[in-house]
Amino acid sequence: MRILFLAGLVFLTACGSNSTRNANWAGYLGGDHREHYSTLDQIHSGNVESLTVAWTYQSGDLDSSRNTQIQCNPLVLDGILYGSTPMLDFFALDATSGKELWKISPLEDLDALNGLGVNRGLAYWDGDGERRLLVTAGPFLIAIDAATGTLIPDFGKRGLVDMREGMGRDPQTFFLTANSPGVVFDNLYIVGSRVDEGYGAGPGHIRAYDVRSGAQKWIFHTIPQPGEEGYDTWPADAYTYEGGANSWAGMSLDAQRGLVFIPTGSATADFYGGNRLGSNLFANSLLALDARNGKKIWHFQTVHHDIWDRDLPAAPNLVTVTHDGKPVDAVAQITKTGFVFLFNRETGEPLFPIKEAAMPPSDIPGEEAWPTQPLPMAPPPFVRQNFTPEEATNISDTAYENALQMLASLRTGGPFVPPSLQGTVIFPGFDGGGEWGGAGWDPQSQTLYVNANEMPWILKLFEGETKATGLLRDHGFNTYKNYCAGCHGLDRQGSSFMGGIPALTDLPARRTPVEAASILKSGQGQMPNFRWLGDQEVDALVAFLYDLDTPDNRVPEPESPTREVRRYHHTGYNKFVGADGYPAVRPPWGTLSAIDLHAGTIRWQVPLGIHQELIDRGLPPTGTENYGGPVVTAGDLLFIAATADEKIRAFDKHTGREVWSHDLPAAGYATPATYAVDGKQYLVIACGGGKLGTKSGDSWVAFALPDQH
Repeated sequence: MRILFLAGLVFLTACGSNSTRNANWAGYLGGDHREHYSTLDQIHSGNVESLTVAWTYQSGDLDSSRNTQIQCNPLVLDGILYGSTPMLDFFALDATSGKELWKISPLEDLDALNGLGVNRGLAYWDGDGERRLLVTAGPFLIAIDAATGTLIPDFGKRGLVDMREGMGRDPQTFFLTANSPGVVFDNLYIVGSRVDEGYGAGPGHIRAYDVRSGAQKWIFHTIPQPGEEGYDTWPADAYTYEGGANSWAGMSLDAQRGLVFIPTGSATADFYGGNRLGSNLFANSLLALDARNGKKIWHFQTVHHDIWDRDLPAAPNLVTVTHDGKPVDAVAQITKTGFVFLFNRETGEPLFPIKEAAMPPSDIPGEEAWPTQPLPMAPPPFVRQNFTPEEATNISDTAYENALQMLASLRTGGPFVPPSLQGTVIFPGFDGGGEWGGAGWDPQSQTLYVNANEMPWILKLFEGETKATGLLRDHGFNTYKNYCAGCHGLDRQGSSFMGGIPALTDLPARRTPVEAASILKSGQGQMPNFRWLGDQEVDALVAFLYDLDTPDNRVPEPESPTREVRRYHHTGYNKFVGADGYPAVRPPWGTLSAIDLHAGTIRWQVPLGIHQELIDRGLPPTGTENYGGPVVTAGDLLFIAATADEKIRAFDKHTGREVWSHDLPAAGYATPATYAVDGKQYLVIACGGGKLGTKSGDSWVAFALPDQH
């Protein structure tokens, strides 16, 4: 018998096998290093075809009137699985049977929750003889007793901390939540946030909270204040009004070194930076902070002055690679543009060369696109970088001709062609390339596994209206174009971006004008509040949305010395699809890649997912858009759901050959987990659906090998 020590857990092994009596999935994405890796090998390439459903859990709170989702990667500790539901309840299950042990609705009042969102995982703290779960819902950080499912009364205010407080601004004036869990270091909980991406957004500063009391212990300003490093990369007063530069994708922890690695997103507004000229540190950066006090150790900015919404989309992987013949502890960061940046974990030194490549200028008045952008010379990008006519879809002659006609009217040429009034092709798209599911790491072969999207999008700007008009509803139309069309579209038809933005064409049938005005002022779900517009502007917007016949009422746009007078907006998140509704680019539209981080090469790449109707036409697998990451095991397997065809799959991690698949009750847009209880290995996935036009679900499904008698 051997004893293995991994991330503080003791695994007993026998007969040379890594199968264990009990093995936890002890942290988000497998643990602090976010490796997505398990030493379990009871399920392997020789028997995976025998996997069957071991148990199914339905939370019972599916709301068919909403486009709900479950994106949660669970915790499994000592035979108990902790997860979340579509309505952001949290639960504990017997991990061998799926039997519910407890469930809590920490915010019974949905108004207090500020609408629904998503939860991608949980964190836990084990100390003082108790185990606390740390979760987020709406703007609140919540502490739950893992044994009883009750709120911790001495944490914050009766178990809740409002994360909008402590940001240096009025907490009622901006939207903030946290989809992804943070990390626990000693008695600190370090966490980022998700904020609005338009004008008037809140800042994305990183905070650490005391896990016992909920008190804020330190803050790192991602939009630097006077006297702080990076202050000169923004306009002088930007810290008072600028937003974003937030870490919404999660973070990784090297507890031994006391280093937390934090990826950040773009500054706001996403697609026009005339009010934030400069390189904009620490937006779009990988930060290495001292976990004890928030002091910066090193950073690298992956996009300068982002005007493409090129957020760093996933928690980085902490890996050990062979470099110049020696093992090096490193950090690997995937990007929406399809690159892997690899750095020495302690120093931030790149392990492969990075070139500052010249990029085209912007032709938008007031905008100054940064003249260069950093591109890793290795590994090569894991998605295509340019939508050229040669890349137009080939699934039919009609689709091909239609794609060419559309492409000829747009600007294209790579991932850093600036936004334009003409319309610019964003490829890889707003959802990657790499996305929030993140990458899996196999320490045995030093291989990084990345699933990716290859969907082009179209970004088109227009100049915001500033003049008042005669009728209140007409002025409301200008307000709508300026602040609402970017999400809901100029035609009010909604969008599939970020899990689905509802159409407003049927709003009068769903809400009264008074209710709509209230939501505009308070925010709901993914929508921030627009209280800062003022009552007259909100009234004008409601008049437009409800086509109210109002008397002449000229309403000037509110003056704001902290915002650019001449602002540009975008027409919405528009996928570049052909007349047949499929992506205008030739397949594959979703891929799974194996990247050798020792050699800096791609080992293999295969399509991920199918469109069955195209298979029936005789076409090869095209791949589908996908959300949620992989799990890699010592059993020579990679498990992943993520696809729009509502399946979960296993691949041979050495070759990319699909060796098993199973239909799910709803698409698994989440990262699976694997664990063992009493010597039996399980694979579990949240089946929440709700993206890419697929149905919503409320199930968790676990798989295992049949019992041997």
